[in-house]
Amino acid sequence: MSTSDIIWWHVYPLGATGAPIREEHDEAPRLRQLEPWLDYLIELGCNGLLLGPIFKSVSHGYDTLDHFQIDPRLGTNEDFDHLMAACRERGIHVMLDGVFNHVARTHPLVAQGLAGDTDWEGHGELATLHHEDPRVADLVTDVMCYWLERGITGWRLDVAYSVPPEFWRTVLARVRERFPDALFLGEVIHGDYAEIAAAGTLDTVTQYELWKALWSSIKDVNFWELDHALGRHRDLCEHMVPNTFVGNHDVDRIASKVGQDGALVATALLMALPGMPSIYYGDEQGFEGLRGEGFAADDPVRPPLPASPAELSSLGQWIFEEHKKLIAFRRRHRWLETATLEVTDKTNEAITVALESGSERATVTAWLDPAPGVRITSGGETCYEWSAV
Repeated sequence: MSTSDIIWWHVYPLGATGAPIREEHDEAPRLRQLEPWLDYLIELGCNGLLLGPIFKSVSHGYDTLDHFQIDPRLGTNEDFDHLMAACRERGIHVMLDGVFNHVARTHPLVAQGLAGDTDWEGHGELATLHHEDPRVADLVTDVMCYWLERGITGWRLDVAYSVPPEFWRTVLARVRERFPDALFLGEVIHGDYAEIAAAGTLDTVTQYELWKALWSSIKDVNFWELDHALGRHRDLCEHMVPNTFVGNHDVDRIASKVGQDGALVATALLMALPGMPSIYYGDEQGFEGLRGEGFAADDPVRPPLPASPAELSSLGQWIFEEHKKLIAFRRRHRWLETATLEVTDKTNEAITVALESGSERATVTAWLDPAPGVRITSGGETCYEWSAV
């Protein structure tokens, strides 16, 4: 499907709604807590809600117990339908996080012999599904179609790189027969992104190489690193529209890596470069957080949101306003999604990227000295400019 009009706001629901993760579970309609944030999402300029795991699970959501049931900590399937109706009223697309590589060790599939011979990446509490078993393909097909029927736009496929590509080919072909416009975003961290996507017939993948270069080049004052990554990004964009981002639920907050000023430079580059951008909830407010160690490692980057946007600290308002301007620029220049790019100038402290699509042209220049700043021009006019000075 076309993604040229979708900019995602990525939320980790269990964390954002303050659900208990490792403590004794309760039952509450917490999904409805996201409804006050839908107008905020629209105000920001996004029109897609990318939800982390929402299905019944043991703790953090990636240890699924039932793919057909909303986690009781978040509510019921009816609460999900309520949220979907609120999204439809606002024209918001919804993508769900599909954890189809592994399940909780206590999932009934383990007892049925459909998972469990091996742990996933050394996590004893997670059992890898037997993807060679046709019953697993049947189950995943049914799960995908069940929630697509309830109105979602597509699926983020967790650790897609760990699943045999022939499994994705089989399942996605079946799902597309019923939902030809469904979008499938594979989580891929390392390797040949284009080859992995093609082998599994994925529509797109997570662009971790660009994420790494964006924050690292700013942190180390070395835009030569970004130049190298942009060359690979240009090649990748010949095959797909990759999901681009500067933050998500698995990584340190961008503001904690490079400061709020540096984070804004990274976001400006994100919004000017080809791809399908997503904003991780709170990054638009300058949220900070570094991953830790042990079972609670992810908690600092998956914090609860206040009851409503009105309760946010005023300290993040300026960053929010700059994000709005940048996303508005992106919306006015939708051609950037599939633009070609060329780095026309670079030093350690600055980089200039020219973007082109047909008769359209734009240029983005970012610099770190004497203070972080960025300028975006198109059609001979300055579309966006900001400097920390």
